[in-house]
Amino acid sequence: MIALIQRVSEASVTVEGEVTGAIGQGLLVLLGVEQGDDEAKADKLLHKVSGYRIFSDENGKMNLNVSQVGGSLLVVSQFTLAADTGKGMRPSFSGGAHPADAERLYECFVARARESGVPTETGRFAADMKVRLLNDGPVTFWLQV
Repeated sequence: MIALIQRVSEASVTVEGEVTGAIGQGLLVLLGVEQGDDEAKADKLLHKVSGYRIFSDENGKMNLNVSQVGGSLLVVSQFTLAADTGKGMRPSFSGGAHPADAERLYECFVARARESGVPTETGRFAADMKVRLLNDGPVTFWLQV
């Protein structure tokens, strides 16, 4: 399971002209599900995402996590993160989870994020989405479990 996280001042996702999720300060989480992923990996990745200390403390050091700054998560499914780009000029998606499994684990990740108390907004699984963000830094990290 993969999360590309971006520290944002604001972010939103729109599907068919409708904003499905929007946050102020927090993390945009692009979430990719691979074959073999399960609920345990979703939990481990959520723990890493929510605990990752990439927000500045009073001394300007990256020392605080999203909860400590009162931030939110915007979780957007992104199957292309599971692409194999090692050969040729066209990505292969054979390592991605079956769509039903990917949706189940995406929903699991979102539900557990909400249960953890971090305000969480979402895109719409498997939809054509338009994502807007104001990356703060820019600060972007690739997390994989």
